[in-house]
This record gives sequence, structure tokens and C-alpha cells, in this order.
Amino acid sequence: MLAPTIVAMSLSDSHDASSSAARRPIVVQKYGGSSVADVERLGRVADRIVAARRAGNDVVAVVSAMGKTTDQLLALAREVTLTAEPPRRELDMLVSTGERVAMSLLSIAIQARGVEAISFTGSQSGIITNDRHFDARILEVRPHRIEDELVRGKVVIVAGYQGMSYRREITTLGRGGSDTTAVALAAALSADRCEIYSDVDGVYSADPRVVADARHLPEISVDMLQEMAHAGAKVLNAHAVEWARRAGIAIHARSTFDAVSERPKETVVRATPTTESMARAVSCDRQVAWLEVRGADAEARALAVLEEAGLPVLAFDASGDGARAILSLISAPDWKGTRDKLRVVGEVRDDVAFVSVVGPAIASEASSVAAFRRALASIRPVVTTLSPLRLSALVAAAEAESAQRALHDALVCAPVV
Repeated sequence: MLAPTIVAMSLSDSHDASSSAARRPIVVQKYGGSSVADVERLGRVADRIVAARRAGNDVVAVVSAMGKTTDQLLALAREVTLTAEPPRRELDMLVSTGERVAMSLLSIAIQARGVEAISFTGSQSGIITNDRHFDARILEVRPHRIEDELVRGKVVIVAGYQGMSYRREITTLGRGGSDTTAVALAAALSADRCEIYSDVDGVYSADPRVVADARHLPEISVDMLQEMAHAGAKVLNAHAVEWARRAGIAIHARSTFDAVSERPKETVVRATPTTESMARAVSCDRQVAWLEVRGADAEARALAVLEEAGLPVLAFDASGDGARAILSLISAPDWKGTRDKLRVVGEVRDDVAFVSVVGPAIASEASSVAAFRRALASIRPVVTTLSPLRLSALVAAAEAESAQRALHDALVCAPVV
């Protein structure tokens, strides 16, 4: 696969050097589906964008589909399909319309407030991807048209989550892909900052809806946040964090619903770690499944069916007479059909969750590993795994909240000795 490339293109030849030098600071903002779930919320987002423009910035806003639009479109696809799984190409054509609706309405709302704006699809924005459907990866960004419209004084609204493959096919970037759109554009435009707006005011040491004493983290390192994202934290997409690392972009995670302020409550994601940014945190991923294959050639049979299924593998082990895998379901448009294929070769469980504690060098500390095991002793995890920045366990879904609270108490709140 081609390596992703950041292409910060120059302005078109018609713009002279003086106009280029006089350009305002560029701010890229991303708004998630909950931020634009209805007309009232979309209007608040328009107000925030207009305020940023009038504060002296050029603004590029990346927007997700409104509310649960993507889920509703996928449900329609499942209703009409006569096969086990809807064709991924057609799913991309279908779900990419959700962001187009949101971008158009937001542009209209901004113009109604007296500020010039224009909306672009992912392909019009110059986002070039590989040829995978439903979970494509950005290869290159060529933001010619965005730069031209910024020079003309317009706010640019971009449909997140989507691009165009090098074969000129519409593609989507997988769940959370609007984050990747925003960070990749920030890199290509040499933006001053990238602001990610959602329904939470940054990153916490655990999900505050589950763990009452979760702590707000004012700063976090790119390494930490990427590991948290891979472990199921929903604040930022893991591929977006990788783009930020590669380009040296600082990400500001904020809440759409906080008042506009010069000093907003936020989490700043930095490439250069500080003492404050190295805190521990608990994550939980509920979109996972467990596959266990036993008997002769278990490893070969497991790998063959996993390759056919095309699902991301979070962990894999083959020992004794069996093979086991933890699978991510985030890119499975038809999990039921895929599950039936997997059950031909082994046992499948999807009533599970993957809970993790993320922290610098956490798996190299015997005291942390011991505390992790003690905290989950009464929960009896299906399997535990470790990596340099993470201790993880697969547990029954019904035990996921108890596991998160226990791990937060043992490894985040309490000092490990």
C-alpha cells in the first residue's frame, strides 16, 4: 500500500505573494454527529464558526452526519439486501450522503448569519484514499479548492468521513473517520490548530458516565491517546491521532455545548510528552467479538476465516490445540452474516467487552500487572493481554462497567506499590 502523504499545496498562480502572506491563521474545526443532531444544534455550531471567523481566523469546518443518520442508512441497506452482507461499494455511496446533507445545511446556516461559506465533499476537498470501501485510508490531500476559497474570504465546510479513491470511487474512512479528515486537512493546510468538538469537553481518565470520579486530563501525549483510541476510547479516532503524530499537529478536544471562550475547558493532545500528559486512563471497547478454534490445523483455519471476514484483529494467539482471536466489529456492516461464517470453524462470542488501562511503560511494571490481575479477580476475564502501553482484558459485557471502575480505583486513583 502507498504510504500516506501530506501535501500542503501552494495557492493557485492567480494569487500574488502579498495576498498569500496576508492570509489569516487557519483553524480546522471538526463537529461530530451529536453536535449537529438537529437544526437547533446545527445553528449553535454555525454561531461558533462565525465567531471564530470574526475573531480573525480562516476557518475550515469538517462535519459528520447529523445524529444517528449513518446508523439509519445502514439499517435501510440491511432491509433491502437479499444477500448476507450489503456490497461495500454501494454502502459507501449510501452513507456518504449523510455528511453531504450536514455540510450543505451548515453552509446555508452560516451564510444566513452574514458570513460567506461554501461546502465541499471529500473528493472536492482533494482527499485521495486507497481503494478499500467502508474503511479506506487517506493517501494524499490536495486542498487546492479549499485554499482558493479561503483566500476569497469564505468559510469552507467539508464533509467528513469520506474521500475519493485513486480509481475515482467514492470511499468512506470507517467509524470516526471525520476526525481523520480534520487532522489530515489541518496538516495539508499547515493550520495553526485543529479543534475536535464533540459532546464531551476533552479526555478523561475513564468514561465519566461509568466512573464517577474520572479525572479530566488537560493534556495527553499522542502516544497515550492513540493507545486509548485503539483500546476503544471514543474521543478521537486512532488514525486521526496517527496523522497528528506524523504531522506534529496539536489537537484541542472540546465540547460543542460549552460557551465560546478564550480559555475553554479542553484536552490538548501534544506530540511532545510532558509530565502532565503521561497520566493513566481506562478505556472500554464494546464493539468486539471472541473467536476460538480448536482441533487439527486450528491456527490455519482461524487465519483463513479471519482473512475472509476482513475484520481488524485486536489480538491473536495460537497455542496447544487451539487458536484464539479478539476482533473489532467497528468496520462490520453486517456482523450477523460475518458471525455465521466464523461459527463454521469455531466458537464465537459477542457478549464481551475489551477493558484496558493505558499508561507509560505500564506493562513493564510487575506491580501494575499484579494490581491489574487483583482488580479483576472476581470478574474472571476470558483472556488478558499486554503491550508496552496497555494492560487489557476481555470480560463479559455485563461485567464491563464493574471492570472499568475496579481498574480505575486500582491503577489510576490509587498509587501502585
